[in-house]
Amino acid sequence: MKKIYVGNMSFGMTEADLRGMFETHGPVQAVNVITEPGTGRPRGFAFVEMDDDGAAEKAIAALNGTEVGGRQLTVNEARPQRERGDRKGGRGGGGDRGPARKSREPRW
Repeated sequence: MKKIYVGNMSFGMTEADLRGMFETHGPVQAVNVITEPGTGRPRGFAFVEMDDDGAAEKAIAALNGTEVGGRQLTVNEARPQRERGDRKGGRGGGGDRGPARKSREPRW
C-alpha cells in the first residue's frame, strides 16, 4: 500500500473529487482531506491510499503539477509522520526564562 500526499488543493475540493481523480489510475483504498480542528475547514492538503504501488506511481506522475480549481497540485509519496515529542524552542513556551518575577510590591 502506498500513501500519497496531495498539496496546494483548492479549499472546495472534496474527498469524492480526489477519489475520482485517482481512481482513473487504479483502485483507491482511502481518501482523507485534512481539516482544521474545531472549525472543520479544509487545510488545503490530503492523503490518498492506493493498494497497487504501480498504479500509485502512475497517479503521482500523471497528477503532480495538474491545475485543479485554479491551483497547481503537488502530488508525491507521503513521508512518514514525525514523532511529536518534547519540542524545545519555537512558539508555545518552554525553556528557561530566568528568575521568577517577584510580586508587585511598591518600591520606596
